[in-house]
Amino acid sequence: MTLTNKLQDTVQFMKDKGVADVEFGLILGSGLGELAEEIENAIVIPYDEIPHFPVSTVVGHAGQLVYGTLSGKKVLALQGRFHYYEGHSMQTVTYPVRVMKALEAHSVIVTNACGGVNTTFTPGDLMLITDQINFMGDNPLIGANEEEMGPRFPDMSEAYTLSYREVAKKIAEDKGLHLKEGVYMGFSGPTYETPAEIRFARTIGADAVGMSTVPEVIVAAHSGLKVLGISCITNLAAGMQKNLNHAEVVETTERVKVEFKSLVKETLAAL
Repeated sequence: MTLTNKLQDTVQFMKDKGVADVEFGLILGSGLGELAEEIENAIVIPYDEIPHFPVSTVVGHAGQLVYGTLSGKKVLALQGRFHYYEGHSMQTVTYPVRVMKALEAHSVIVTNACGGVNTTFTPGDLMLITDQINFMGDNPLIGANEEEMGPRFPDMSEAYTLSYREVAKKIAEDKGLHLKEGVYMGFSGPTYETPAEIRFARTIGADAVGMSTVPEVIVAAHSGLKVLGISCITNLAAGMQKNLNHAEVVETTERVKVEFKSLVKETLAAL
């Protein structure tokens, strides 16, 4: 079955459920899923009911799509994303982005929890993603290219839309929020990076590292979607603090989620 055929099945199912006129797709990372609970007139669809949709296995990820209105915009929120390290193919990981595009979204907002590599960062900082480095060892566009989906060789010069970044920066400034900016580097996981890998990441220009986002943004660029990306720096990367654990990631996102959600909502309203 081709990607086009799969999308037709999924989109028809979504439309039958009442999903229509999507403007923004939201991909909500660790600890930020509850932003979806603020969506008004929500239609909630568990992933396991959606044709051709994968199921999220990560603790803290709800595993459902939420459609409705947030900040005056029609949004389709992914409450729990899919990761390469779960054993999914890159095409499976990015399928929800294809669905967002097929439902006529023009933009996606991606959020994640990640490790700080930049030595000026501290846990709890929010970072506007300016660019990315794909170090995951794979690419979701490998294989046959369906021309109606996007070009064979998509341009990644401005994967994260500059005008959107400017809006987010202005809102953060108005809120008195010290929003950092930087390059996000994607590793496959599920191991945290080694201290040597973090030294390498810093050397080649990364400010933060994580195990998500990069594939989705590649497919967003391929699909012609505009992108805003914001990371929560939940910990300092390997070699910069004593040890790493998922509990710290959850604790930090819990601590900063109010200002993180506020920044996303106000930016969404202004876009």
